[in-house]
Amino acid sequence: MTAPDLAGRTVVITGANSGLGRASAHALAARAATIILATRSEAHTRPVLDEIRRAHPWAEVEFLQLDLASLASVRDAAERVLASGRRLDVLMNNAGVAGTPGLTQDGFEITIGTNYVGHFYLTSLLLPRLLEAPQGRIVNIASVAHERVRAVDWRWLDHRTTGAKSGFDMYAASKLMNILHARELARRLAATRVTTYAVHPGGVASNIWRSLPWIVRRVLMLFLISNEEGARTQVWCATAPELASSSGRYYYECRERRGTELSRDAALATELYDRTERAIADALGR
Repeated sequence: MTAPDLAGRTVVITGANSGLGRASAHALAARAATIILATRSEAHTRPVLDEIRRAHPWAEVEFLQLDLASLASVRDAAERVLASGRRLDVLMNNAGVAGTPGLTQDGFEITIGTNYVGHFYLTSLLLPRLLEAPQGRIVNIASVAHERVRAVDWRWLDHRTTGAKSGFDMYAASKLMNILHARELARRLAATRVTTYAVHPGGVASNIWRSLPWIVRRVLMLFLISNEEGARTQVWCATAPELASSSGRYYYECRERRGTELSRDAALATELYDRTERAIADALGR
C-alpha cells in the first residue's frame, strides 16, 4: 500500500472523471487524500468514484457538479465547497477542451472560457478556504502549446454573440493564460501560505482531444504518453514538500522550466488578471 502521507488533506480536481484528472485522483487517493471530483456529469463520474473506492478502500471521494463553461455553475460549486466547512488544501485546475467550436453560457469563446476564465473564477471563489490551509496549493494545467503564442490579443476576453472557430491557436492562448494566472497569483499571495504552479503534463492520450476527427485522433494517440505518466508532474506540484517555498513557476517532467518570454512577463500577467476580473464582472452584470 502507498504511504498514507496525505491523510487529512482535501483536494478538488476539475475534470477528474477522465484523463489526467482521473489519474491524479487515483494517485492522490492512494495516499489517503480526500478527493472531490468536480465534473459536469454525475452519471459519468459515478463509475470513477466506484473505481477509486475499489482500488483504494480507505479513500474518501465525492462528486461536485461543475460546468466551467457557466459562471453560475462555477459559483454554485464554489459555494457548496465553502458551505461544507471542510478544509481545502489543493485546487487542481485540470479540466480542459481543445478544438471545440462555440461559446460558453456567458459569451466567452469556449476554449478560453473553459480552460481559463472558468478556472480563474473558481480559484478566486475558493481562495478563502485555501488561505486557511496550513499550506494551500493551486495547480494550473498548462501546456508547451503556449510557445505558439507570439502576442496576447485582448479580444480573447471579449463577450461574443456568435460561435467562433476554436482551433489549436485558441488552445495555446488558453494555456499561456493558465501560466500567467499562476504567476500573478503567486505575486498577489506572496505574503500567504498559498503557493501556485503551472504544469505541462507532456503530450498525453487524454480525452481533451475528443473533438478532433477520429482518424486524426487515432494517429495522434500513437505518439502520446499515458495519463498516469502525464499526471506525475501535477501530483508532484500538489504534494512535494520541496516545493513548499516555490510559487508561480512552470514545470515539466518534475523539473522547473523557463517557458517563453511572454509567459514570464510580470506586467502582462498583472494586466491579464485585471482584465479577466473586469470581463467576469461584466458577464455577471455587475
